[in-house]
Amino acid sequence: MDFSEKARDLVCEQIFEWDLASKNYEGLKKVKVKTFYFNDYHIDIQFNPERIISSAAKVDFQSIEARPCFLCQKNLPSQQRGLSFNDEYVLLVNPFPIFPEHLTIPHIVHTYQKIKSNFESMLCIAVHLKDFVVFYNGAKCGASAPDHLHFQAGVKGFLPIEKDFYNEKCCTELRQLNNVIISHWPNYQRGIITLSSNDKQCLTDCFYQIYDQLLANQTDDTEPMLNILTTFEDEKWIVHIFPRVLHRPSQYFQTGENQIILSPASVDMGGVLITPREEDFIKISAADVKDILKQVCMKSQDVEALINRL
Repeated sequence: MDFSEKARDLVCEQIFEWDLASKNYEGLKKVKVKTFYFNDYHIDIQFNPERIISSAAKVDFQSIEARPCFLCQKNLPSQQRGLSFNDEYVLLVNPFPIFPEHLTIPHIVHTYQKIKSNFESMLCIAVHLKDFVVFYNGAKCGASAPDHLHFQAGVKGFLPIEKDFYNEKCCTELRQLNNVIISHWPNYQRGIITLSSNDKQCLTDCFYQIYDQLLANQTDDTEPMLNILTTFEDEKWIVHIFPRVLHRPSQYFQTGENQIILSPASVDMGGVLITPREEDFIKISAADVKDILKQVCMKSQDVEALINRL
């Protein structure tokens, strides 16, 4: 049995033996979904009330310091079990799922959420979790535990971007750098840089070039604002990088009828927007979706310019 199969078995076992997981995975079958169709792609909206914990998480320094870290081994629920990965990470079943099979993969050491020096680990995890999309939320881009390094993973076939990557009307190859093909998405509402390669070192070098360029424009932060989705298929990695310019859109901070509680992270960037309140699910429109993505994502023309500077 390979590691991906072990992970999927763990999900089944935890649903059976852990009350919280059992309740929320059963509830996942009842979530409401609606779809907005654009020219060559679609975006799903999911009403998932259990995700309010993540969407409304307080991630300011004072709030983080005031609560125990829920990803540290000593603070895990007694019923939660995990799988060790390379003696560095532990694979856990996420008890507040978005995907039918949803994992959280924290580092065994309590250390700050940052992709610098950990991108290679993400690539390695993707190889071993062949049935999953592995993703990273930056500390200021959707991570509800910005004080503890972690990745997440969701079973493949759930995110629209997985298929859209193979649609030339959505994703366009722009250039090749060493052994890395670099693509962008000119008409996708989100500025995205996609890297594909079977060469781990070249892929890593290319990623860090992009990282450094993004960081140069955000000198007041410890890392550039970004989300990342990674898969390994057909003996190569596919890495989608979403440069961000804003954590949460203006609608999040409105009051009354104008408020929409939606805090975009990697899953939203991949084409499934999570609304934890039913009233937001009902009223959100295609125009709202376009506006929210426009606010929080880098413009596609700026992404193209960045790629051409590499």
